[in-house]
Amino acid sequence: MPKAIIIGAGIAGIGSAIRLAVKGYEVQVFEANSYPGGKLSEFEQGNYRFDAGPSLFTMPQYVDELFELAGKNPTEFFKYQKLEEVCRYFWDDGTMLKASSDVNQFGAEIAKKTKSSSQEIKSFLNKSERIYDITHRVFLEKSLHRLATFFNRQTFKSFLRFFEIDAFRTMAKANESFFTDEKMVQYANRFATYNGSNPYQAPATLNVIPHLEQHFGAYFPDKGMFDITQSLVKLAEDLGVKFQYQNLVDEIVVKNKKAVGIRVNGELQESDLVISNMDVYFTYKKLLKDETQPQKILKQERSSSALIFYWGIKKEFSELGLHNIFFTQNYQKEFNHIFKTKTLFDDPTVYINISSKHKEDDAPKGCENWFTMINVPNNVGQNWEAFKLEARQNIIKKINQRLKIDLESLIENETVLDPVLIESKTSSYQGSLYGTSSNDQFSAFLRHANFSKKIGNLYFVGGSVHPGGGIPLALLSAKIVSEMIPSKL
Repeated sequence: MPKAIIIGAGIAGIGSAIRLAVKGYEVQVFEANSYPGGKLSEFEQGNYRFDAGPSLFTMPQYVDELFELAGKNPTEFFKYQKLEEVCRYFWDDGTMLKASSDVNQFGAEIAKKTKSSSQEIKSFLNKSERIYDITHRVFLEKSLHRLATFFNRQTFKSFLRFFEIDAFRTMAKANESFFTDEKMVQYANRFATYNGSNPYQAPATLNVIPHLEQHFGAYFPDKGMFDITQSLVKLAEDLGVKFQYQNLVDEIVVKNKKAVGIRVNGELQESDLVISNMDVYFTYKKLLKDETQPQKILKQERSSSALIFYWGIKKEFSELGLHNIFFTQNYQKEFNHIFKTKTLFDDPTVYINISSKHKEDDAPKGCENWFTMINVPNNVGQNWEAFKLEARQNIIKKINQRLKIDLESLIENETVLDPVLIESKTSSYQGSLYGTSSNDQFSAFLRHANFSKKIGNLYFVGGSVHPGGGIPLALLSAKIVSEMIPSKL
C-alpha cells in the first residue's frame, strides 16, 4: 500500500487525508498542536464555549462530498441548518438591515431602509452569479499551473467570457456602479474581507463571493463550527488515517529531486508523497531550507489578519443575530490603515458572532458568547499590546453608542487573539488569515501552485496556496491535489 504523509491537520490537510485514504493510501497526518483543525478549532472559557476561528459556513457540499466519497450518508455524521437570516448590518445613524436568505425579502428591506432599490441588489447578485459561472470550474476547481487545465472546452468558454468577470475595475468602483446608497456600496465592499483583501485595490472579480453566501446559502452546524473538524477527523480515522499530534515536523526530506518523507523528532518517516498543509512560506523557510526558494511568491503581500476578543456577556440581546456587522463611517480610511500604514483605525468595523443564538449551551442561560473581531494588518512588528488596548476601547465605545449599553459591565470573562498568536498557533506567516492578499487583478494566477515544479511527489494545500483561503477553497485545494495523485503510484 503506498504511503502518504500530510503536514498539518488544518481543514485542507484533513480533507486531503480522507481523499487519499479513499484512493487506497496509508495516510499519516503530523500536527504540531495537540488538537486538529488549525484555525477551525474551539476552546472553553468559564461556562462559555467558543469556535476559535472561522464562523461563517458556506458551500457545505464540499464537506458532504467527503462523506459521500467514503460511501457514507453525510446526514448521519454531520448535521447543519440553513440560515434564514444571513447577517445583520448596523450603521451609526441607526440604520439596521437584516440580510434575509430570500433575495426578494432582502430587496424589500433594502428598498425600505436605504436609497437603493430591490432591483439593485438583484442586479448585483446576478453579476456575482455570472462571475461564478465563468470562473468556478476553471479558477476554483482546477490547478491554474498545469497546461492541461487550459486545453479543454470549458476553459476555452471561460476565456471567451473573460471580460465579464470584471477584472479591470476594483470592487469599490464596480460596487459604486451597482448601488445608489453608500451603505449598500459598503455592504458590497465588505466581501473583500472574506479573503483578507482591500476592496479599493482588489479586482471586482471578487464580487463572486456574495453569490456563494446569498445563492448557495449560509449555514450553521448543529454542534458549532468545530464539528466540521471533529466530524471529518472521525471520518478520516474510520478510513484508517493516523493523526500524530504534538509532532512538529523538522524537515521535508528530498532525495534525487523527490520528496521521500519527513524528519520529525530527529527520525526519518518515509513515504511515497508528502502534502504540506503548512503555510507555504514556512514550508519553504523551515522545512525546505536547503531547496531553491520561490522568492517572488514568498515576498507577495500577505492578507489582513484579525484581532478577536472572545467575551462572555452577562446578557442576551434580541437586537443581535448570529452574524452582526457594525460598520465604520469611513471604510476607505479603515482599509488604508490595514494595508497602507499597517496601523489600527479608531473607528473600526466590528463583527460579532454569537453562536449561542443557535447553540444555546454555548453560553449560560440569559448570557451570550461574543466572538468580537476587527480586521487588522498582518504582523510586521507593531506593538500589539498597545494595539489591543486601543482596539478594545474603540470597539466598546462603538457598541455602547449603537446599542445604548455599558458593555464593559457585562463582560464576564475575556480571551484575546492577535496576529502574533495566530502565527504561533497556526503557522500562518505574519498572522495573515488567507495567505497572500488578492489586491491585484492577476492574484488568482500568482498564488503558489498545489504542487512543486522542482520537487517530485510534493504537494501543497490550504489557504496559502491555490485557490485561496476560507473553508470552501481550502477543501477545494485538497480536491485539486487528490485529482493529481493516482490511486496507485
